[in-house]
Amino acid sequence: MWKGIQTVQIRVEDKIFIVDKALLTQHCEYFRALFRSGMRECDQEEIHLKGVRARGFVIVLSVMRGEQPILDSDEIVDAIECAAFLQVEPLAKHLVNIINTDNCLLMCHTAATYGLLDLFHSSALFIRDAYCDLKEEARCLPKELVEYTESLTPSMYVTVGTHSPAVEMLQDFMRTVCYLDEDEKDWKVLTDLPANASTTMAGVAVLDNKLYIVGGVRDISNKVVDTCFCYDATTDTWSTFTGPHQPRYNFSLVGHDDCLYAIGGECERTPMSSVEVYKVSTGVWSHAAQFPRPVAGTPSAKALNRIFICSWKPVGATDIYEYIPAKDEWVLLSKLVRPHSYGHCMVAHRDNLYVMRNGPCDDFLRCMIDCYSLTTGQWTAMPGHYGNSKGALFTAVVRGDSVFTFNRNMTLEYTIENNTWKPKREMKGFPRIGSFWTFLLRNSMSPTKSTTNLCLVNDLKNEISTFISKNSLVL
Repeated sequence: MWKGIQTVQIRVEDKIFIVDKALLTQHCEYFRALFRSGMRECDQEEIHLKGVRARGFVIVLSVMRGEQPILDSDEIVDAIECAAFLQVEPLAKHLVNIINTDNCLLMCHTAATYGLLDLFHSSALFIRDAYCDLKEEARCLPKELVEYTESLTPSMYVTVGTHSPAVEMLQDFMRTVCYLDEDEKDWKVLTDLPANASTTMAGVAVLDNKLYIVGGVRDISNKVVDTCFCYDATTDTWSTFTGPHQPRYNFSLVGHDDCLYAIGGECERTPMSSVEVYKVSTGVWSHAAQFPRPVAGTPSAKALNRIFICSWKPVGATDIYEYIPAKDEWVLLSKLVRPHSYGHCMVAHRDNLYVMRNGPCDDFLRCMIDCYSLTTGQWTAMPGHYGNSKGALFTAVVRGDSVFTFNRNMTLEYTIENNTWKPKREMKGFPRIGSFWTFLLRNSMSPTKSTTNLCLVNDLKNEISTFISKNSLVL
């Protein structure tokens, strides 16, 4: 540990910043190594930091302090430069969290130039998912980066219906997980559900390209299924794991940073406020901070890699809560009152949360949408009409700037633009009844993913590493 004063002056270009040494040591590998090296800089009142811009260092400090700034193009370049040179992991993660269609090409190229591999790969995956809209613009990237992006597997729109465990000796051909073939505009089977799995009132979530099914009930008795199931989309295999300490159903399951969060739900028809977290790497369930009140069937969403729950009881109330894993605490962000008859859903796009509900009883077929901005803290009502004839919006999933939703008659893709959802294209509906879970997966085992293409990915990874090492700036 360093000796002397606990703050230090950092000179960057013509600006001076007075910063807590502990803050720098906690989040920045460059300063951690510097202050623990025993060199004379350990006790200097001022350190002249060369090779980075002051604007980038301002962003570094704001992220270290827990802020999540939205950056323009120039700020992104400066931030990537600082994240690479100073080795600031929180900033690198923040850059991944704010990738969108406006900045993904810049992120990809700049991250490759400065050698931020995780940011580069995350940007390439984002570009691959939105490639139909970005293909022309992507030509500005170096050939190696374009080839690498095109070799990646795009995410698919996937859904599974409500099923209880199968009766022995009776094969249920409807117990399947299906994906949308966007080229043929039709639904196809991805995999069969395990016979003992239940998706009736279960917790369903995706984490690291794996589908997790937790809890669920067997029949009208609401007996909870003890065994949990995991589908690995990369290997096309199922596995099992133990359930939460508290049996529960009709709860929200959220995947986040190697953890599954089981939030609220019911046990013996009684709503609960308890929360449990399953750490995937250790296979252990533990208790987390309770939700502020008992909740069941609450919608959840992730935006900017943050966890949000939308509580909607009592009737007409809409409370947006954020769970902060680092502090293990719930924070109420906003309240909104809107009359509605039934149905409730929430999806995220960029720094916005979209809350959907059916209209009041005199117009219950109309879908009402309100948008909450995490940046401004303001609500806006979505213009337009979103009725059931246009797709059951309570199954919506966002990919890039698109929202996918379906009903029995059609699958509809919307484009999110200027705070409106504009219909983009129609495909065949999902010909089943009941409630559905929808999510995104990358299926590397798809028949369209040939062995030759997999070899190409490995070859291109080597080429990209060479490209980065050749083009990374020496600071």
